[in-house]
Amino acid sequence: MTTERVNPPGLSPPTGFSHAVVAAGSRVVFLAGQTALDADGKITGDTLPEQFAKALGNLLTALRAAGGTPADLARVTVYATDVAAYRAHARQLGRIWRESAGRDYPAMAVVEVVRLWDERALVELDGFAVLP
Repeated sequence: MTTERVNPPGLSPPTGFSHAVVAAGSRVVFLAGQTALDADGKITGDTLPEQFAKALGNLLTALRAAGGTPADLARVTVYATDVAAYRAHARQLGRIWRESAGRDYPAMAVVEVVRLWDERALVELDGFAVLP
């Protein structure tokens, strides 16, 4: 797969995301929304950073099982029940992302939602990847 991250100079410099990702490959993997569920189907972690780390880990587990790597991610959407809290923890969440997925950021969006499927969930991530 070839991936080009595009960040035009006319847009605000991106921090923790890319404005656009051009990906060419032979397989597209659509990743279902992942929350901080453990293998028993229970939400783990009480804080946003704890839940973000688990949800991201779950997303990457699904991606790896499909044959991909974090660098193959083209798009990720983050659904948060409290965007103000997400922004307050942005530096820590960015560190969690870099430790788990590296610095090849996909195109991303953060969307505030009233609630998620599991009432205890604070964050959910979904996305898609393009594999070679």
